Amino acid sequence: MNKSVFICPVCGGEMERNERVYRCGKGHCFDISAKGYVNLLPANAKHSADPGDNKMMVNARADFLNKGYYSHLAEAVEGAVLKYYGGGLLLDSGCGEGYYTERVCRAVLRGKNFPVCTFAGVDISKNACAKAARRLSKADIPCETAAASVFDLPVEDGAVSLLMTMFAPLCREEFERVIRPGGALIMAIPGAGHLMSFKEKIYDEAYENVVGDYELSGFDMLEVTRVSREIHLDNSEDIRSLFAMTPYYYKTGREGHARVEALENLTTMAEFEIIVYKRTER
Repeated sequence: MNKSVFICPVCGGEMERNERVYRCGKGHCFDISAKGYVNLLPANAKHSADPGDNKMMVNARADFLNKGYYSHLAEAVEGAVLKYYGGGLLLDSGCGEGYYTERVCRAVLRGKNFPVCTFAGVDISKNACAKAARRLSKADIPCETAAASVFDLPVEDGAVSLLMTMFAPLCREEFERVIRPGGALIMAIPGAGHLMSFKEKIYDEAYENVVGDYELSGFDMLEVTRVSREIHLDNSEDIRSLFAMTPYYYKTGREGHARVEALENLTTMAEFEIIVYKRTER
């Protein structure tokens, strides 16, 4: 048995793991799925039978990201992590299918040699966790992956040295709980003009994204980096993948879907903001 970075979602106790199961000191057990992740989401915490991104969204996002359209964002996040991470537990909160998790972990393992360096990823979607676990395993990256809510992270108070969150919900109180004093929070959000040209082709009236106030109680803001690049999609398959991986897919009527289906190429801006915070000292 090896000590896990995750704690028991039932009693909050430490857990150990082997190849098949996680177990806490009180005997609560959680099987590791055949796909490589552990389900730490209690049944009473689910808001639906299959919460989070469905298989279609996960597969669409994986297909799109694997083609490098957002590689400029991944590179910028890698740089921020290498700048502010000093070893310890690096947690990807809302890890999705693991594209950014893999990129960041690779950069850390390649770039520095820490005496203690631990990786973990959490997402409420079992579909995403399955994809992430397989991806990280194939890349030979030692990262524990769990299906769990980002609003109730299964890690001890102050256990996280650096938490990254890519377009996932901002859970201020939970992040404040799990990030150690002086630890870092790296958050990526869409920029104001992200995918604006795409939205103009779908909707009669398209609006820029609203970028809110950067102030965050319990944290000191260290820096904001804006990264953008014009991307060109020259086939309908990639355009449909982009559409399916965004919330627009479910918020758009039939006419908008028909407009997407008719697109054979697309040029638009992929614009993001990376915000870095330091957890204030208690």
